[in-house]
Parts: sequence; structure tokens; C-alpha cells
Amino acid sequence: MPLKILVGTQWGDEGKGRIVDLLSAQSDYVARFNGGDNAGHTVTVASKTFKLHLIPSGIIHSHTLGILGNGLVINPQSLLAEMDMLRNAGIEVNPQRLKISFAAHMITAGHVALDKAKETTLGNSKIGTTGRGIGPAYTDKANRSGLRLLDLLSPTHLPEKLQDHFRQVNQTLQRLYAAPQLPIPENVDRLLDFASQLAPYISDTGAFLEQALHSQKRVLAEGAQGVLLDIDHGSYPFVTSSNVAATGVFTGLGIGIQPVSAVIGATKAFQSRVGAGPFPTEVEGEMAELLRGTGANPWDEFGTTTGRPRRVGWLDGVLLRYASRINGLTELVLTKLDILSGLPAIQICTAYKDENGSQFEQAPMGVSDLQKFSPIYSTLPAWNEKLEEIHDWHRLPQAARDYVRFVEKIVNLPVAMVSVGPERSQIISVPRE
Repeated sequence: MPLKILVGTQWGDEGKGRIVDLLSAQSDYVARFNGGDNAGHTVTVASKTFKLHLIPSGIIHSHTLGILGNGLVINPQSLLAEMDMLRNAGIEVNPQRLKISFAAHMITAGHVALDKAKETTLGNSKIGTTGRGIGPAYTDKANRSGLRLLDLLSPTHLPEKLQDHFRQVNQTLQRLYAAPQLPIPENVDRLLDFASQLAPYISDTGAFLEQALHSQKRVLAEGAQGVLLDIDHGSYPFVTSSNVAATGVFTGLGIGIQPVSAVIGATKAFQSRVGAGPFPTEVEGEMAELLRGTGANPWDEFGTTTGRPRRVGWLDGVLLRYASRINGLTELVLTKLDILSGLPAIQICTAYKDENGSQFEQAPMGVSDLQKFSPIYSTLPAWNEKLEEIHDWHRLPQAARDYVRFVEKIVNLPVAMVSVGPERSQIISVPRE
């Protein structure tokens, strides 16, 4: 069973990039199956920090091939810029190392303009999107009017398709949002240039991966965002526009259902989210500043894609149980344990209560209607020791180990690893009890 899946269990930003980087050392292929450049995975290697939005984090390993599956929406300009960034850092990027599904959909400047115009119109009711055009691109996909990467391989018909697309975008911008129109010739020419650069990378990645799995090649499926942002299972309508959960791997990569060796859930030692929406365990003031950081370090709680300060709070065990069920998790990786050092005490939400005092260990009717619940906390002892230089489980403070074991108990899953810093070397294996 050479297929492993790594997904986020919260609202994204769980530190998946670093875990993908670690798991990629034992993988032949790392494949993205959902989302677009609204995702942001940060990997720190020695003095270099890589912020990746589309290309799988595993490509930093010289032996690993990257796959962008059909479930993605891809902005060609963002992708090419990311490829150049990696090349400038000494990472080899070529059609043998990076393959893009012909069935992935394309994000244009028109989608970006529509995204921003809609958010502006919504005012205080806005969703809090990244403004990257993700939602409008998926809307076109569902409306059967989208542009696919396959279209980039048809130079005869592509100009006409692009002109039709931008004409429709301009009509919507003018009539629905009273927003400025986009210059069509300039945008068409830019995309035609992008097409010539990306054409060698486009292939039938589903067939490629299927053959790799039959040949017992090791494939790691890298999720973007977190399950609480899933279009079906997240805190709707404050969600992303794609299927984030582990089951989206098969449709998002174009492979049939087959055995999976592990479904790994990346879980931050506390909770965070960017944008609007319910957040039962959110904290503010001094405690929020302690959890978030100042932004001076690349791993502080500021969006990799947007730079916005993240909302932060205590770990929510109710939502973690929900994420485990939706994804079929087999184990957890607990990230950013080091951030909890020095706090006066640590809280974990173990259940909710409603306005009538009724208690719930599972979220009734999913996670869309969380405003009426308040968290029930368990308070655990804190520790003052810095964890960044510790590399062995048994050298962690007893209170830190107790915290990890408590997380295992409330979700009934083993924690396989914990991270105590942004570097590759700052990940500790956790023995089974």
C-alpha cells in the first residue's frame, strides 16, 4: 500500500509543509489534489525558507517528483513565479520533475478581479477569501465554462476562448459589481505567453500516478487548507471552494479507490484560522499575542499567502474528533508544541455546551452552526522549558508529554510526531504507549 495521505485537521495553517518535507524523504511522488495558490506551505531548510503555494513541498528533495492533480485551480502566473523561485534557490524544476494535469482548471486575472469585486460588495458579510480567484474559477468549473490546462495545448483555439472568457468577465464586473473592466488584448497575450512556457509540463497525471502505484512507487498526497474549510464538510459558508478531506484524493488526482497505508492529520498544538467564521475557542488580547507571535519570524501566525494576522485560540477537541471522522485519520502529527512553552496554563476544549446547558462531545449537525456553543475546557499544567533544542521524546518536560498524551485520549488517535520548531531537525517521534 504505497499511498499515504496528509491532510489538515483545522482551518489550515497546521504546519503541513514541514511534515510533507519530512515524509517526502521516503516518497517517490508528492501530489497536490485540491485548491490553488490560496494555500501556503512553509518549509525551512537550514537558512533557507521556502513558501510554496502550488508546487508540492516535496519537490525540495532532489529524488521526489511533484504532481499537480486535476482537482486544482492553477494561476499560470503564480505557478511560473514559484518555479523561478525554486530554480533561483538551486532546486531543479523541469517537466521530468513536475507534472500538471491537463484537467486542472486555470485561474486568470479575470477570476482574481471577480473575487475581489465580490468581497468588496459583500462588505461586513464578506467570506474573507484570499482574493486569489479561487472561488470564481471553481464556479466556472461547476458551470462548465472553465478554462482547463488542456486548453493551453491548443494554440489555434486558445485565443478565441480567452477573448470570450474576458468578455464575460467584463460584463459581470460592469453589470454586477460596477467595477473597472480588464484590458482584453493585454491579458490574452500574457496567457498565451504562459501557455508556451507551461505546455511541456502538462500531461495525464492520473494515468501516470496509477502506473506508479501499481509499480509500488511511494506516493504522498498533500492536502491544502484544512478539513474545516472543506466545501461540503467545513464551516459553511466560511469555507474554501474545493474538497479538502482525504476522500478528495481520488477524484482530485484522477486515480481509483485503492488501499491507503496511512491518513495523517496535521494538527497544531493550538487553533488558528484566517478570515471570517465561527471560532469557539478563540482568545484575544495578551494570550492571542503569545500564541500568534509578532510576525518577526516566518513561522509566526501570519498567513503565508495573505500576510494577515491569524485568529488564534486553544485546541478544540470537538473539532478534532470531527476531523478524524471525516478524514478517517489513522494518526496525528502535532505541530508547534514549542509555542506553548512559558504559558501560565494550557487549556483544551473537550466538549461544547449550548445555551440550555446541554453538553456535546461531537458537533451537532456539523460545524457550520458553532456560534451557539461555548467551549468546556480542561486545564493542564504548563512548562517553562524551551523545547527547540530537544530531539528526544523522553527529554521533553513531563507536562509537555502529558499534553500530547491528553490530545491522544480526547481524539482516540496516536500522535506519531511532534514539532518543536520550524527546522527539519525539530521533529520528535512519539513512542506508542
